Amino acid sequence: MVPDPVVLRRKADQLKQYAAAHGYNTHYAFLADFKVFSGGRRFVCYDLQQHKIISTGLVSHGQGPDVRAEKVVFSNVEGSHCSSLGKYRIGGKYSGRFGTAYKLYGLDSSNSNAFNRFVVLHSYPSVPSVAQLEGIVRSDGCPMLNPAYFATLEPYIDQASHPILLWIYR
Repeated sequence: MVPDPVVLRRKADQLKQYAAAHGYNTHYAFLADFKVFSGGRRFVCYDLQQHKIISTGLVSHGQGPDVRAEKVVFSNVEGSHCSSLGKYRIGGKYSGRFGTAYKLYGLDSSNSNAFNRFVVLHSYPSVPSVAQLEGIVRSDGCPMLNPAYFATLEPYIDQASHPILLWIYR
């Protein structure tokens, strides 16, 4: 399962307009459709200028109150271990507990506590590289990617002249 292409294109167009209005990157963006089952390729690296998907990958969602439940529960509250919907500015790169990571700054009221919650974009070895029939590993709220896929995204972030946006939606 993958994001609906019509919804993806609409979201990408909206994100490009937002990026242009606020001084963010208008060439590349990342989008994650959390309506798609976690075993599906629901994370998208998107070329906003050519209106096309560059790549897709699996991405974890927060475990919320029950790590065994597949259903995504959203919250912006510290300690909730939930994912938060909304647009994020991808910030500084650093070496953390799980290796290379990028700070995330929530740009909407639904994710405004992301930085304080330590919600970051990072890789995690247990995130598979191929689609799964069962749900994948959960996080404490961070969007976690397969390490090899994460490595393919780093150049887009590192070489960008303006910050890249990530939009988690459903």
